[in-house]
Amino acid sequence: MSDKKSSGLEKIGFTALSILGGVYFSRKAIGYLSRKAMYPILTDQYDENLWELPTVIQRVNPNVLMEIELRAQTNDFIERPLGGLRKFNYLEKIMFNIAQLETLPTPGDTNIDTSVVIGPLAQKPLKLNIPILLGAMGYGVSISEAYRIAYAKGASAVGTATNTGIGPWLESDRKAAKHLILQYSRIDWNKDEKIIKQSDAVEIQFGHGASTGVGRVIKAEKISKKLRQRMGLKKGQDAVVHNRIEGVSTPEDLKFLVNYLRDLTDGIPIGVKFGAGKYLEEDLKIAVEAGVDFVSVDGAEGGTHASLPLLEDDFGLPTFLAAFRAARFWEEHNLKGKVSILIGGGLATPGDCLKILALGADAVYMGTAILIATLHTQVLKVVPFEPPTQIAFEQGKYKNKFNINEGAKTLANFLNATVYEMKEGVKALGKTSVRQVSKEDIFVLDKELAEITGLEFGFDTLRRKK
Repeated sequence: MSDKKSSGLEKIGFTALSILGGVYFSRKAIGYLSRKAMYPILTDQYDENLWELPTVIQRVNPNVLMEIELRAQTNDFIERPLGGLRKFNYLEKIMFNIAQLETLPTPGDTNIDTSVVIGPLAQKPLKLNIPILLGAMGYGVSISEAYRIAYAKGASAVGTATNTGIGPWLESDRKAAKHLILQYSRIDWNKDEKIIKQSDAVEIQFGHGASTGVGRVIKAEKISKKLRQRMGLKKGQDAVVHNRIEGVSTPEDLKFLVNYLRDLTDGIPIGVKFGAGKYLEEDLKIAVEAGVDFVSVDGAEGGTHASLPLLEDDFGLPTFLAAFRAARFWEEHNLKGKVSILIGGGLATPGDCLKILALGADAVYMGTAILIATLHTQVLKVVPFEPPTQIAFEQGKYKNKFNINEGAKTLANFLNATVYEMKEGVKALGKTSVRQVSKEDIFVLDKELAEITGLEFGFDTLRRKK
């Protein structure tokens, strides 16, 4: 054997012995450290035992435990980036019928109509290609300008509308958006008539599911020079979100505002938005009597950037109950086809959206799911060392890493894929339009829920109503 081959074999042998030795000593070290760590856990009394931490976690779930620690660190409230933690799971207890023999499924090559008209009696109704609108997310108060542009481009690509939220008006947003809803809210900006006239619909916002009707203050030191100029604030001036809309204290005031906005915009749809509460029907009655063209109702699962956790977790009606009660009010007052009803709050899947439409909504809006879809793989630019919101929010350290066109593309993909599944669901019900889907197409798996709502219970024989 040559010296060269012999040297090669010696190197291989040495490497193999090194690996085996490393494995052996690693196992010995791990074993020693494990025994040292486990011994006190197995022998110490509870008041000195580290196992008390897992016990605490079992008593208090990790999210609650973390928020206890965060509250202990600050004398201010916790700002969750995406909203509350509560899930009520009502929609999971609803299932769709299957068209097979008694009702035949719609032929596979049939075109399914997904279009929707917001404010059908308005002089200039808002006509959309799909029954999903992008939930309100404001520039500056949450997301960055680049993110708003991606929202607008993604929504325009599929023919739906985006919503300004309570952030200041952006000309770049208006330029990118095919359909833009302006939120006339509890703020001092976005009230200029030149701005209002550029919108395709106006949503008078009294509150929503995650922050109800509570105001907030954005400190001047957190407001950039450009954002301050767009809000019309002076240097050193805080941005205030009031808990009421100035000048609207009575139903008559609301009616006056609705008429003012309608006249100013030559008849675009004027609507209101609020979180669903115990007296939902009374709120709906006031809105309808004010002459609105649409109502946006937000369930308790709705998310937001900066609200008190108490408001996010413990206030309002869950989205399913809000949708059911609102739809029942619409039926009782013969409002279908006259005033549009939009429902949102925690909707994330095609099934969620189609079920809300089946209950009677004309359209739905999605928020957190849209935020996630617009980010998609761009989160890899910041995780695992920073949370995904650091690339999306105006205050994010890495907002400049966000790619507008990539975000718009993934958002459009998400919306198209979601609507595709909804179309197939419509076919599986034997229908040809999302507007044909109704309460007759669903049943519930929970007897108590069936008794409360009057929806059919899956255990019973379902009979076609004559």
